[in-house]
Order: sequence, then structure tokens, then C-alpha cells
Amino acid sequence: MTHEKKNYAMPLAFVGMMFFAIGFALGINSYLIPVLKGSLEISSGVSYFIIAVTFLPFLIFGYPASMTIKAMGYKRTMALSFLMFAIAFGLFIPAAHQESFSLFLVACFISGAANAYLQASVNPYVTILGPLESAAKRISIMGICNKLAWPVAPLFLTWIIGKNIKDTVIADLFIPFYIIIGVFILLGIISLLAPLPEVKAVGEDEDNADACPYAANKTSIFQFPHLLLGCLALFFYVGAETVALSSLVDYATYLNLPYADLYAWIAPIGLVIGYICGIVLIPRYLNQATALKICSVIAILGSLLVVLVSDSLSIWFISLIALGCSLMWPALWPLAMADLGKFTKAGSSLLIMAMAGPVIILPLLGFLTDNYGMQNAYWICLPCFIYILYYALTGHKIRTK
Repeated sequence: MTHEKKNYAMPLAFVGMMFFAIGFALGINSYLIPVLKGSLEISSGVSYFIIAVTFLPFLIFGYPASMTIKAMGYKRTMALSFLMFAIAFGLFIPAAHQESFSLFLVACFISGAANAYLQASVNPYVTILGPLESAAKRISIMGICNKLAWPVAPLFLTWIIGKNIKDTVIADLFIPFYIIIGVFILLGIISLLAPLPEVKAVGEDEDNADACPYAANKTSIFQFPHLLLGCLALFFYVGAETVALSSLVDYATYLNLPYADLYAWIAPIGLVIGYICGIVLIPRYLNQATALKICSVIAILGSLLVVLVSDSLSIWFISLIALGCSLMWPALWPLAMADLGKFTKAGSSLLIMAMAGPVIILPLLGFLTDNYGMQNAYWICLPCFIYILYYALTGHKIRTK
């Protein structure tokens, strides 16, 4: 495997840049929540549709994205996704001019479609770029790039606009979005020129199907129960993690804390600490299933503390939820994709569709906030992590003959 490490260091660097772009785009959407709530006088439940609509395309475009990858390859699909991002942020400008919430939702939907295509490209790419048993290590490195970008987005917007988020209005968003459009067009060009070799999973080629005996005689992707249960685990994980990442600025604003945008760092710090542990420990000292068990327990503990301690302290325990979430993505993805063989791309499309968790969980968080207060709304995370613990203990082991 020494030649793989030598050859794949550069591709991983470019893909890391793409993971950063994904996090940056989602961080912008989380910044919009308190801005639109203040400018358009909408409720929390309605404002969280911004994030929900961003994740809805995962459900719609998960399968088409896999077909696009099959037709165009990973690299061209990545470039296409950046063009879609540029179009989405171009739509944010007339939405801001007209102060139209519905047009903001359309822009967020297109941004989500771009995200779906990019995620469908980069996640399986990183998973199969090297040995499956060390996939969690590679994905952990990508996770650092992704999660550090979430808080960078609100800080970037605050710096460009020159105002505290509480004082920001929709009209302040024009110049930042022009800059962001240019950046995403540039990223699309870079991705086309990047040295990214096309890769395939073991047994993915029909003429090499015997390399993966478990998948060789299967006729449908629905004959892989560990994948289907993993999709549900991923659904809950993405929903709960997005709660932790996207609600921090809003929660800090809700608690009347000064410099609310700075609280966006609480969750990413927890995530990055966990990712570093994954890079160091997996697979040499810790396998992916064990990492998922430990992280599930940490996330359950964090969920309980957020809702049970005083509200002034509770926001800090969101970092514990984030720490628990850190290795869930790196562990869930390879556990669910194990032994798919010729169904690898189809399985990847199902997992991409499962990332639509925030479509349901984020609006529920908002409506619970409107009716029971934002601290109590965080109860929504607990059942998500309990199911993920089940998958870590039992679900990923279920196989059909």
C-alpha cells in the first residue's frame, strides 16, 4: 500500500478543499437563519426551513447524482457541483433585493442540490481511495476540513459586512455573495484541472464481481440490510449533527449572549478534537465499529446535559454532542458500504439520500423552540443517538446469505 499513500496524497488534498467548500456553503445558510428572522419577522420554525430545504435535494438527487458520476466520472461531477453552487449564490442576490423568503428557499434548494452532487462524489471517492479498514481515518481528515468551514462562513460574512449579526439586514448580503460566487466558479475550474484519478471499489466491475463474494449473487441493493439500517443511522446522524452546527448562532442570539456569531465555533471544536482522535487511533488502536459505540455514548451524554443544565451553561455542552458526532460519519459510511461490490455506486446513492435527515429534524427543532423554548427543543437529538448506538452494537453486523 505504500504506492497508494504516495499517489493519493495530492488527490486527498484537493478533495479536502472540496470538503471545506461544502462546510462553508452550509455555514452561510446557518448565518442566514437569525438574519432572516430579524429582517422578515418569521418564526424559528419557519426560519429553519432554510436548512431543511438545503438538505431536501439529497433525497431527490441522490440517485441521479450516482448516475451522473457513472456517466461523467467523479472529477467532472465535482466541477458540475461547483457551477451549481455559483448559480445558487447568484440567486441569493435577487432574493436579498426583493427580501423574498420564498426566493431564498429556492436558492437554498439549488445550493442543496449542488451539495448533494458534491457529497455523492467526494464521500465514496475518499472511502474507496484506499483500504476500507482505514477509510475512517481518511474521512476524519476530510471532516476537519469540512467542519472548520462552518464557523468560518459566519465570521467571513461578519468581517465583510462589518456589523454584528444582530445588526445585519438583508441588504448587507450583496457584496459577500458576489465574492462567494467568484470563489465557487474558481473551485469548479480547479477541480477540473486537479490530478484526481478515477477509482472503483473492490468487485465494482461486473467482470471482477467475484472479488466481493458477498455481493456477487445479489440482485438488488435492498438485499443488504446492513446498508439499509446504516441509511437510517445516517439519516438521524446528519439531522442531529446539523442541529448542533446550525443552531449555535441562533441559540446564542436566543440567550441574548454578546457576539453571537463567535459561538459558531463551539461545535466545530468538539468535532475537530474527535476527528484528530480518529486520525491517530483508527485503525491501529480502534476499529470503526468501536469508535461508533464510544461516540454514540458521548453524544447521548451531551444531549442530556444540554437540556438538563442551566440555559447559560447548556450551549457549551453542544460541544459534547459535536464530539460524539465526530467519528459517526467516518465510521457509518464504511460500515454501511462494506461488501457492496458491484452495488457500490447504488449504495452510495442511498446513503446520499439518507442525508436528508435535517429536512425533518431541523423544522421540528424550530417548532419545538416556538412552543417549548430552544433549550427543550434539543431533546430531539436523544432518540437519534440511541438508534445510532443500536447500529454500532448490532445493526452493522446484520447480513443476508
